[in-house]
Amino acid sequence: MVVVVAALRLAVSAYAASADPVRPPVPPDDWSGLERTTITKNPERDELTLELPAVDLPAGTVVDQAASVGEFPVNGSIYALHAEVIDERGRRLSNDFLHHMNVMDPAERELFLPISRRILASGRETGEIRFPWLLFGAPMRAGERILANAMIHNPTMVSYRGVRVRLLLNYVPDHRPWPFFSVIPWQLDVGFPVGDKSFDLPPGRTERSYEGSPAVAGKLIVIGGHMHEYGRTIEFWDATTGKRLWHGEPGPAPPGEPSAVPLGKLYGLTGIGLRITPAHRYRVRVIYENPTGHPIPNGGMGVVGGLFMPDRKAVWPATNETDSLYQQDLRHFVGPVGRQAVTLPMSHMHMEH
Repeated sequence: MVVVVAALRLAVSAYAASADPVRPPVPPDDWSGLERTTITKNPERDELTLELPAVDLPAGTVVDQAASVGEFPVNGSIYALHAEVIDERGRRLSNDFLHHMNVMDPAERELFLPISRRILASGRETGEIRFPWLLFGAPMRAGERILANAMIHNPTMVSYRGVRVRLLLNYVPDHRPWPFFSVIPWQLDVGFPVGDKSFDLPPGRTERSYEGSPAVAGKLIVIGGHMHEYGRTIEFWDATTGKRLWHGEPGPAPPGEPSAVPLGKLYGLTGIGLRITPAHRYRVRVIYENPTGHPIPNGGMGVVGGLFMPDRKAVWPATNETDSLYQQDLRHFVGPVGRQAVTLPMSHMHMEH
């Protein structure tokens, strides 16, 4: 994956275990305690660069970067993105250094849960995400506040200073007749509702699932999935009818590396989208086969996500900042305020996205 989701997705923290679980989240109207994510417009083309604060990356470590805050400078519709990792001299490093990067809008809610909506994501297996700009675009607003975090790791014997993760976004400016359809990233995770999304893998077969109903009716336009090593299949079901709507299996990957699950494009000449409705419950299900003979701590994960097109008359529910799930999720995403990053040995690599 990671499907756009936002491509999928999604959220994260090595420091989650050490964070005070009763500490209140950052107040939604005051983000002054966070570092800044810079978002700049390319003067020559319709492209934004979203860049996280610089961190040092010692040899043989993983750095879990706390959330930073920024604002989109323009109105438009995003149709493509890719992540890059650069050092203090501006030299591009291998994307193998990137474990994941996540971007959320704390003022908008998710399709399946009353938590902040993840709007963009990328990981080392993602590559470039691109959709037909004439057809589909994910809306952004000038002044829209976003939170972003990332995890990077350094398997080499060389230390790097001033490492920055950035996301390059291609977009169609506002007031164009295209894209024809406005779409919204969505996700459904076996680790929902909040907290760490990874789980232990005992030897042999493991299954995990989660069910929920969408807040509004509409159509799934794109669907994909993400698993860790030893994942066999990930599925999306209509639990109300008992019908499997989609499933994905990972492609080949080097040992110890995540396998990408091919995207399912649910549009074509004969029609657009797979309809879902709040009257039904939907299930994500993931299956692992661990052949090692020993448990793998935090070795499992399972999430489906992609792009969703709400019905034209659908009214998206407002975010409730007093909701307990919203607050727990925000606290988990932001991490300890005032701490820019947590540096850990590479043995901590099995973590949530």
